[in-house]
Amino acid sequence: MQTVQDAAALRAVVRGWRSQGQTVGLVPTMGNLHAGHYSLIKLARARADRVIAYVFVNPTQFGPNEDFERYPRTLTQDQAGLAEVGCDLLFAPEVATIYPFGPANSVSVHVPQLTETLEGAHRPGHFDGVATVICKMLNLVQPDVAIFGQKDYQQLKVLERMVRDLSLPVKVMAGATLRADDGLALSSRNQYLSATERELATQIYATLLQMRELIEKGHAWRVVEQAAASKLQRAGFEPDYAAIRRAEDLSEPNEGETEGLVALIAAKLGTTRLIDNLIFD
Repeated sequence: MQTVQDAAALRAVVRGWRSQGQTVGLVPTMGNLHAGHYSLIKLARARADRVIAYVFVNPTQFGPNEDFERYPRTLTQDQAGLAEVGCDLLFAPEVATIYPFGPANSVSVHVPQLTETLEGAHRPGHFDGVATVICKMLNLVQPDVAIFGQKDYQQLKVLERMVRDLSLPVKVMAGATLRADDGLALSSRNQYLSATERELATQIYATLLQMRELIEKGHAWRVVEQAAASKLQRAGFEPDYAAIRRAEDLSEPNEGETEGLVALIAAKLGTTRLIDNLIFD
């Protein structure tokens, strides 16, 4: 596997592949990779001739009191893991490569409506940073397909909307959330949890399952949301939201609606903020 840091080298490699008629898949990451990320590489490998991953801890998607500085950076370990699962190229740029005029002076991409609820309401500006960096990466790589994890469900919906609205010539695909045996969604932030917190963290997935069960039994979605938030608080979490939304566009469902929904949770446990979701089949 090759590793490049500058845009010219990245484009030269992609140009060579294109000259041979090969398709390209892109897997965006912030590094500190785990089995969930590697499953996305494998999905990209099944959908494209060549696979590029990038590792970039994007400063513009972190708020002033969030964990940008302490976010784990493990590039050597990531390189080994990516090579093992068949990634062809790792793009690991410096901040100046992605933001040549500095992050504060960057052109910003804003996706309206979808970014104003749930994560967007609790993390102002977060999705502008995500949409901006992904738009930049898609322009740099110009892949045929880009793979994103379903654990960041709202992010997935935002990026689908951005790609469609800006007519970007790339297919967005979702990779299923990978979970530990006890149900906890794999996340780089799980390593922040103490042993006690790690055990408690399983309550997030258990709560999502209960939310789905209650909706299927005909309970009102607002009541289900309140019950879920209360359950998490009793378990020691500080929930930002426990929400039932339409899976298609994250709008509020009608009363009695039970299909095409998704349950979403964001909650802090100690100093660690965790998110997860469950799509209702």
